Amino acid sequence: MKARPTPVAALRRGRGAVPKKRSAKSPQTRLPHATRRAQILAQAAEFFAAHGLAAQTRALAEVCGISQRLLYRFFPNKAALIEEVYKAEIAGPFQAVWFAELSDRSRPVEDRLVAFYRQYCDRVLTERWLRLFLYAALADTGMAPAYISAIIAHMLDVIVTEAAHEQGLEPPSDAALRRELGWALHGAVSHLAIRHWIYRNASGAPEAAVLAMYVRVFLVGLQGALPPARSPAHDVVS
Repeated sequence: MKARPTPVAALRRGRGAVPKKRSAKSPQTRLPHATRRAQILAQAAEFFAAHGLAAQTRALAEVCGISQRLLYRFFPNKAALIEEVYKAEIAGPFQAVWFAELSDRSRPVEDRLVAFYRQYCDRVLTERWLRLFLYAALADTGMAPAYISAIIAHMLDVIVTEAAHEQGLEPPSDAALRRELGWALHGAVSHLAIRHWIYRNASGAPEAAVLAMYVRVFLVGLQGALPPARSPAHDVVS
């Protein structure tokens, strides 16, 4: 898992206290609009990951070295800014190609799952991503449910379907049950990252070995949870 530093000193000062990188009145080098907007967005992600989504945009503007009025020239309001942070920093790291790789039956499903979760931990379950996601869930902004329904639900369907297919098992026809099976694996991996980055309670075991172990446990568990797949003859109505 790749760390993204957060301003620890600012956290120690309190929720609303942030270090001033430079005064809002300092002279600024004029940059293209798109470049400056991207810079502000990146700083906003770091800021909200450190202080939560309830933190004031006035403090964010100070961190960016601009006035709050100028901040709103790039983003019309705080809600619009947070929505852009969601797109870029929460939904953005997930790679659509992962769905295709998880569905590639030319490779053993165990190999697919281990490779996927190693990438998911490196690119998604970082310290900044987890802090943003948890703050978004606590703020009840709708971001966490949106991410789960738009990305995770489909991912869980693919994982369970592929794992069941390789083992000749029948996945649940009920989508809710099917996804709960997937959460048995995905929840374990997510909590591993939470323990490391949020609880500061890393086990010390090699991450690659732990992920491989979680995948094997999941695959063995499916054999006890699911019935054998029906043969085509069973689907024929006499």
